[in-house]
Amino acid sequence: MKELLWLWGYIKKHKVKFVLGIILVIGFAAVSTMIPYITGTIVDEVIVAGKKERLYGLLISLMLVTLARTSGAYGFSMLFESISQSTVYRARKDIYSRLNKLDFTFYDRTRTGDIMARMTGDMEAVRHFTSHVIPNLIKCTFHLVFSLSMMFMINIWFALCVIAVAPLIFIISALLAKEVKPKFAAIRKQFSKLNSVVQENIAGNRVVKAFAKENYEISKFNKQNKGFAKRNIENAKVWEKYLPLLDFICGLMVIVTVLIGGILVIQGILTIGQMAIFNALIVRVNMPLRQSGWLVNDLQNFSACADKIIGLLNEETKISNSDNAIEDVGIQGNIKFEKVSFGYGDEPVLKDINIDIKRGEKVAFIGATGSGKSTIMNLICRFYEPEEGRILLDNIDINDLALKKLRDNISVAMQDIFLFSDTIEGNISYGFPDATKKQVIRVAQMASAHDFIEEFPESYDTIIGERGVGLSGGQRQRIALARTMLKNPSVLILDDTTSSLDVETEHEIQKMLEKFCQLRTTLIIAHRISSVKNADKIFVLDNGRIVEQGTHEELVNMHGAYYEVYRNQLGDFDNASIKEECI
Repeated sequence: MKELLWLWGYIKKHKVKFVLGIILVIGFAAVSTMIPYITGTIVDEVIVAGKKERLYGLLISLMLVTLARTSGAYGFSMLFESISQSTVYRARKDIYSRLNKLDFTFYDRTRTGDIMARMTGDMEAVRHFTSHVIPNLIKCTFHLVFSLSMMFMINIWFALCVIAVAPLIFIISALLAKEVKPKFAAIRKQFSKLNSVVQENIAGNRVVKAFAKENYEISKFNKQNKGFAKRNIENAKVWEKYLPLLDFICGLMVIVTVLIGGILVIQGILTIGQMAIFNALIVRVNMPLRQSGWLVNDLQNFSACADKIIGLLNEETKISNSDNAIEDVGIQGNIKFEKVSFGYGDEPVLKDINIDIKRGEKVAFIGATGSGKSTIMNLICRFYEPEEGRILLDNIDINDLALKKLRDNISVAMQDIFLFSDTIEGNISYGFPDATKKQVIRVAQMASAHDFIEEFPESYDTIIGERGVGLSGGQRQRIALARTMLKNPSVLILDDTTSSLDVETEHEIQKMLEKFCQLRTTLIIAHRISSVKNADKIFVLDNGRIVEQGTHEELVNMHGAYYEVYRNQLGDFDNASIKEECI
């Protein structure tokens, strides 16, 4: 089973603990079996034969065995719990490391709820299996072995009669295992859906309240919650079929023991003490047989959960370093697109793009929503790879550059601003954690963020809520812009970074950027003419193609798509009439 092999990869790092734990479990089973033997001996030798002098020795033996049994149980419980915690810690670390290495395509098709289910519920199933199921499985096995061995030592025929029904239990357990595994897989899948609904609702709670959609979201949750309950009920129905049979057969063994044992005692074949031993041992035989159903249940639950985890760990990123990735090279900032085409799935986004940007140039991209502006930026950062053509940075194919080298020299202020639950200073210095407070303040001033930051009671030490909750859209944009500038990159990408700012603030930031962007290649995505008119070159995109390019004056004189935006002073490339004139 691949799931057990995967788990062993973590457990084997604790071989000594694991082996010691197994020894203690086996010892626990062995001394547990001694208790019925000592009890039977007391019956035969002390109660029946009247050898009272034997009582104290047997009682002391019983106390020592009980102490050894208790100590062994505590010992193996602590060992397996320690192994399970270490296993889960390292497995969760590996998952998180894998998540950080995976590219955008994985996150495009994977729900956050699915990922959280792997990190929480599925990992808990692995911990439970390691700390409880494995030792219980070993304990039940050796309880069965030792108890049956002692039964056969006392009377082989009686033992055969008692365990004659045991094969039925194993058959039922096998049928249960086969039927219950897909049920657990369905439960885990539905749990992921439930997680996704909760995560989305919490993340988008402001949108929910703004549109008064609380009842709609509750109904969505109830639907998935009912689905989760339904999957668990379906699993319970499997148990309804098999558990009564297991209990009946185990109860039948007790009846057989009392019936046949009583006859053998009457006939003088068994002593009363031996009958007492059999009665006590049948409980220890019954215990693993009764637990076989639960162990199968836990095993299949572990199998379903581990399979999901293994699937995540085996996810391969499509974007990685080549075998001879270039690291030792200075990045100047010359960018070139050669016949680049790209699409998300079957939907083409960019078609035959040719761009040549020199170091230190300020280049702008303007176009309708969905025209491919942000995709160009994503390709430069190698978040995705072009389907056709190639992208060069200083005449080096970016596929040949080490990813860290490439992205360390590019700083992006993204359209979808994400701020962490950290201080304002921590958010600004995220890309350059060794920055001094003076450097942080300088870029904050350049981004026109310093003044409003100083108004907070704790200034730069103010904790920002999750995703920047508590800040206005303009404040978030300015902090994100400061974070981008602090990185001091060779290539600066500004993706609609001033859309939430008033014209006056935008003008101030533009003046600061003019100084900051000297000798840096700067790429700007914007809808406002005021944000792009001072660019050295402007590319106008429509339907994934470059339809116009030139300076602001040149494009205005063309009286084309750019001119219509300029004339209307809207920057609205989504207007239908403008689109018609662009085609």
